[in-house]
Amino acid sequence: MTARGRVHVVDDDADVRGSLDSLLRSENFEIFLHENSAVFLEAYDPLMPACLLLDIRLEKEDGLEVQEKLLAEDIRLPVVIMTGHGDVPSAVRSMKQGAVDFLSKPFSDDALLAALDKALSADRERLRAQNDRSALDALYATLTPREKDVAILAVSGLMNKQIAAELGIETITVKVHRGKVMRKMEARSLADLVRMLEALGVRIWRDRRTVG
Repeated sequence: MTARGRVHVVDDDADVRGSLDSLLRSENFEIFLHENSAVFLEAYDPLMPACLLLDIRLEKEDGLEVQEKLLAEDIRLPVVIMTGHGDVPSAVRSMKQGAVDFLSKPFSDDALLAALDKALSADRERLRAQNDRSALDALYATLTPREKDVAILAVSGLMNKQIAAELGIETITVKVHRGKVMRKMEARSLADLVRMLEALGVRIWRDRRTVG
């Protein structure tokens, strides 16, 4: 049976870790238990969808500090915060730092499972977007410099004759380049190509001085 998702638990209380381990394994999650953030960072695989279940009050570090450490290392793992009674202000701060949810102890099993499913869904979407961007980067890298010039001018709204005038080439040559661009980028339409270049962050210009 396929695991429901990968969950990293960071809590310095062995009893809490054991309790969470039993519950989440029974719900078909893949569980990794860590007593501090350093151990977690050694085990974390950014290529696997996962989430972090983090106690906001650890013996040697604060959960908010752990979040800051993750952000500093550009780790965008969805975080679910566990807080004690009366620690809501800290939980709110954690949400502002990107936590997807927080649970005040004692919390129900259903609340925990719902929060983890939400976090795992967010990380799967993050990886999907990351993979889509990597695929687009690879396609764009196959274009020649001239094909990139033509692509940028085409998505800027210029007609073939205008592109030819801008680049000092024949209109038929522009048509050939456009055809190659569409095939290499696997674009089904000009609108599709526009979306791709925007996703890549390619700056679209109408000024001849920006291409060539």
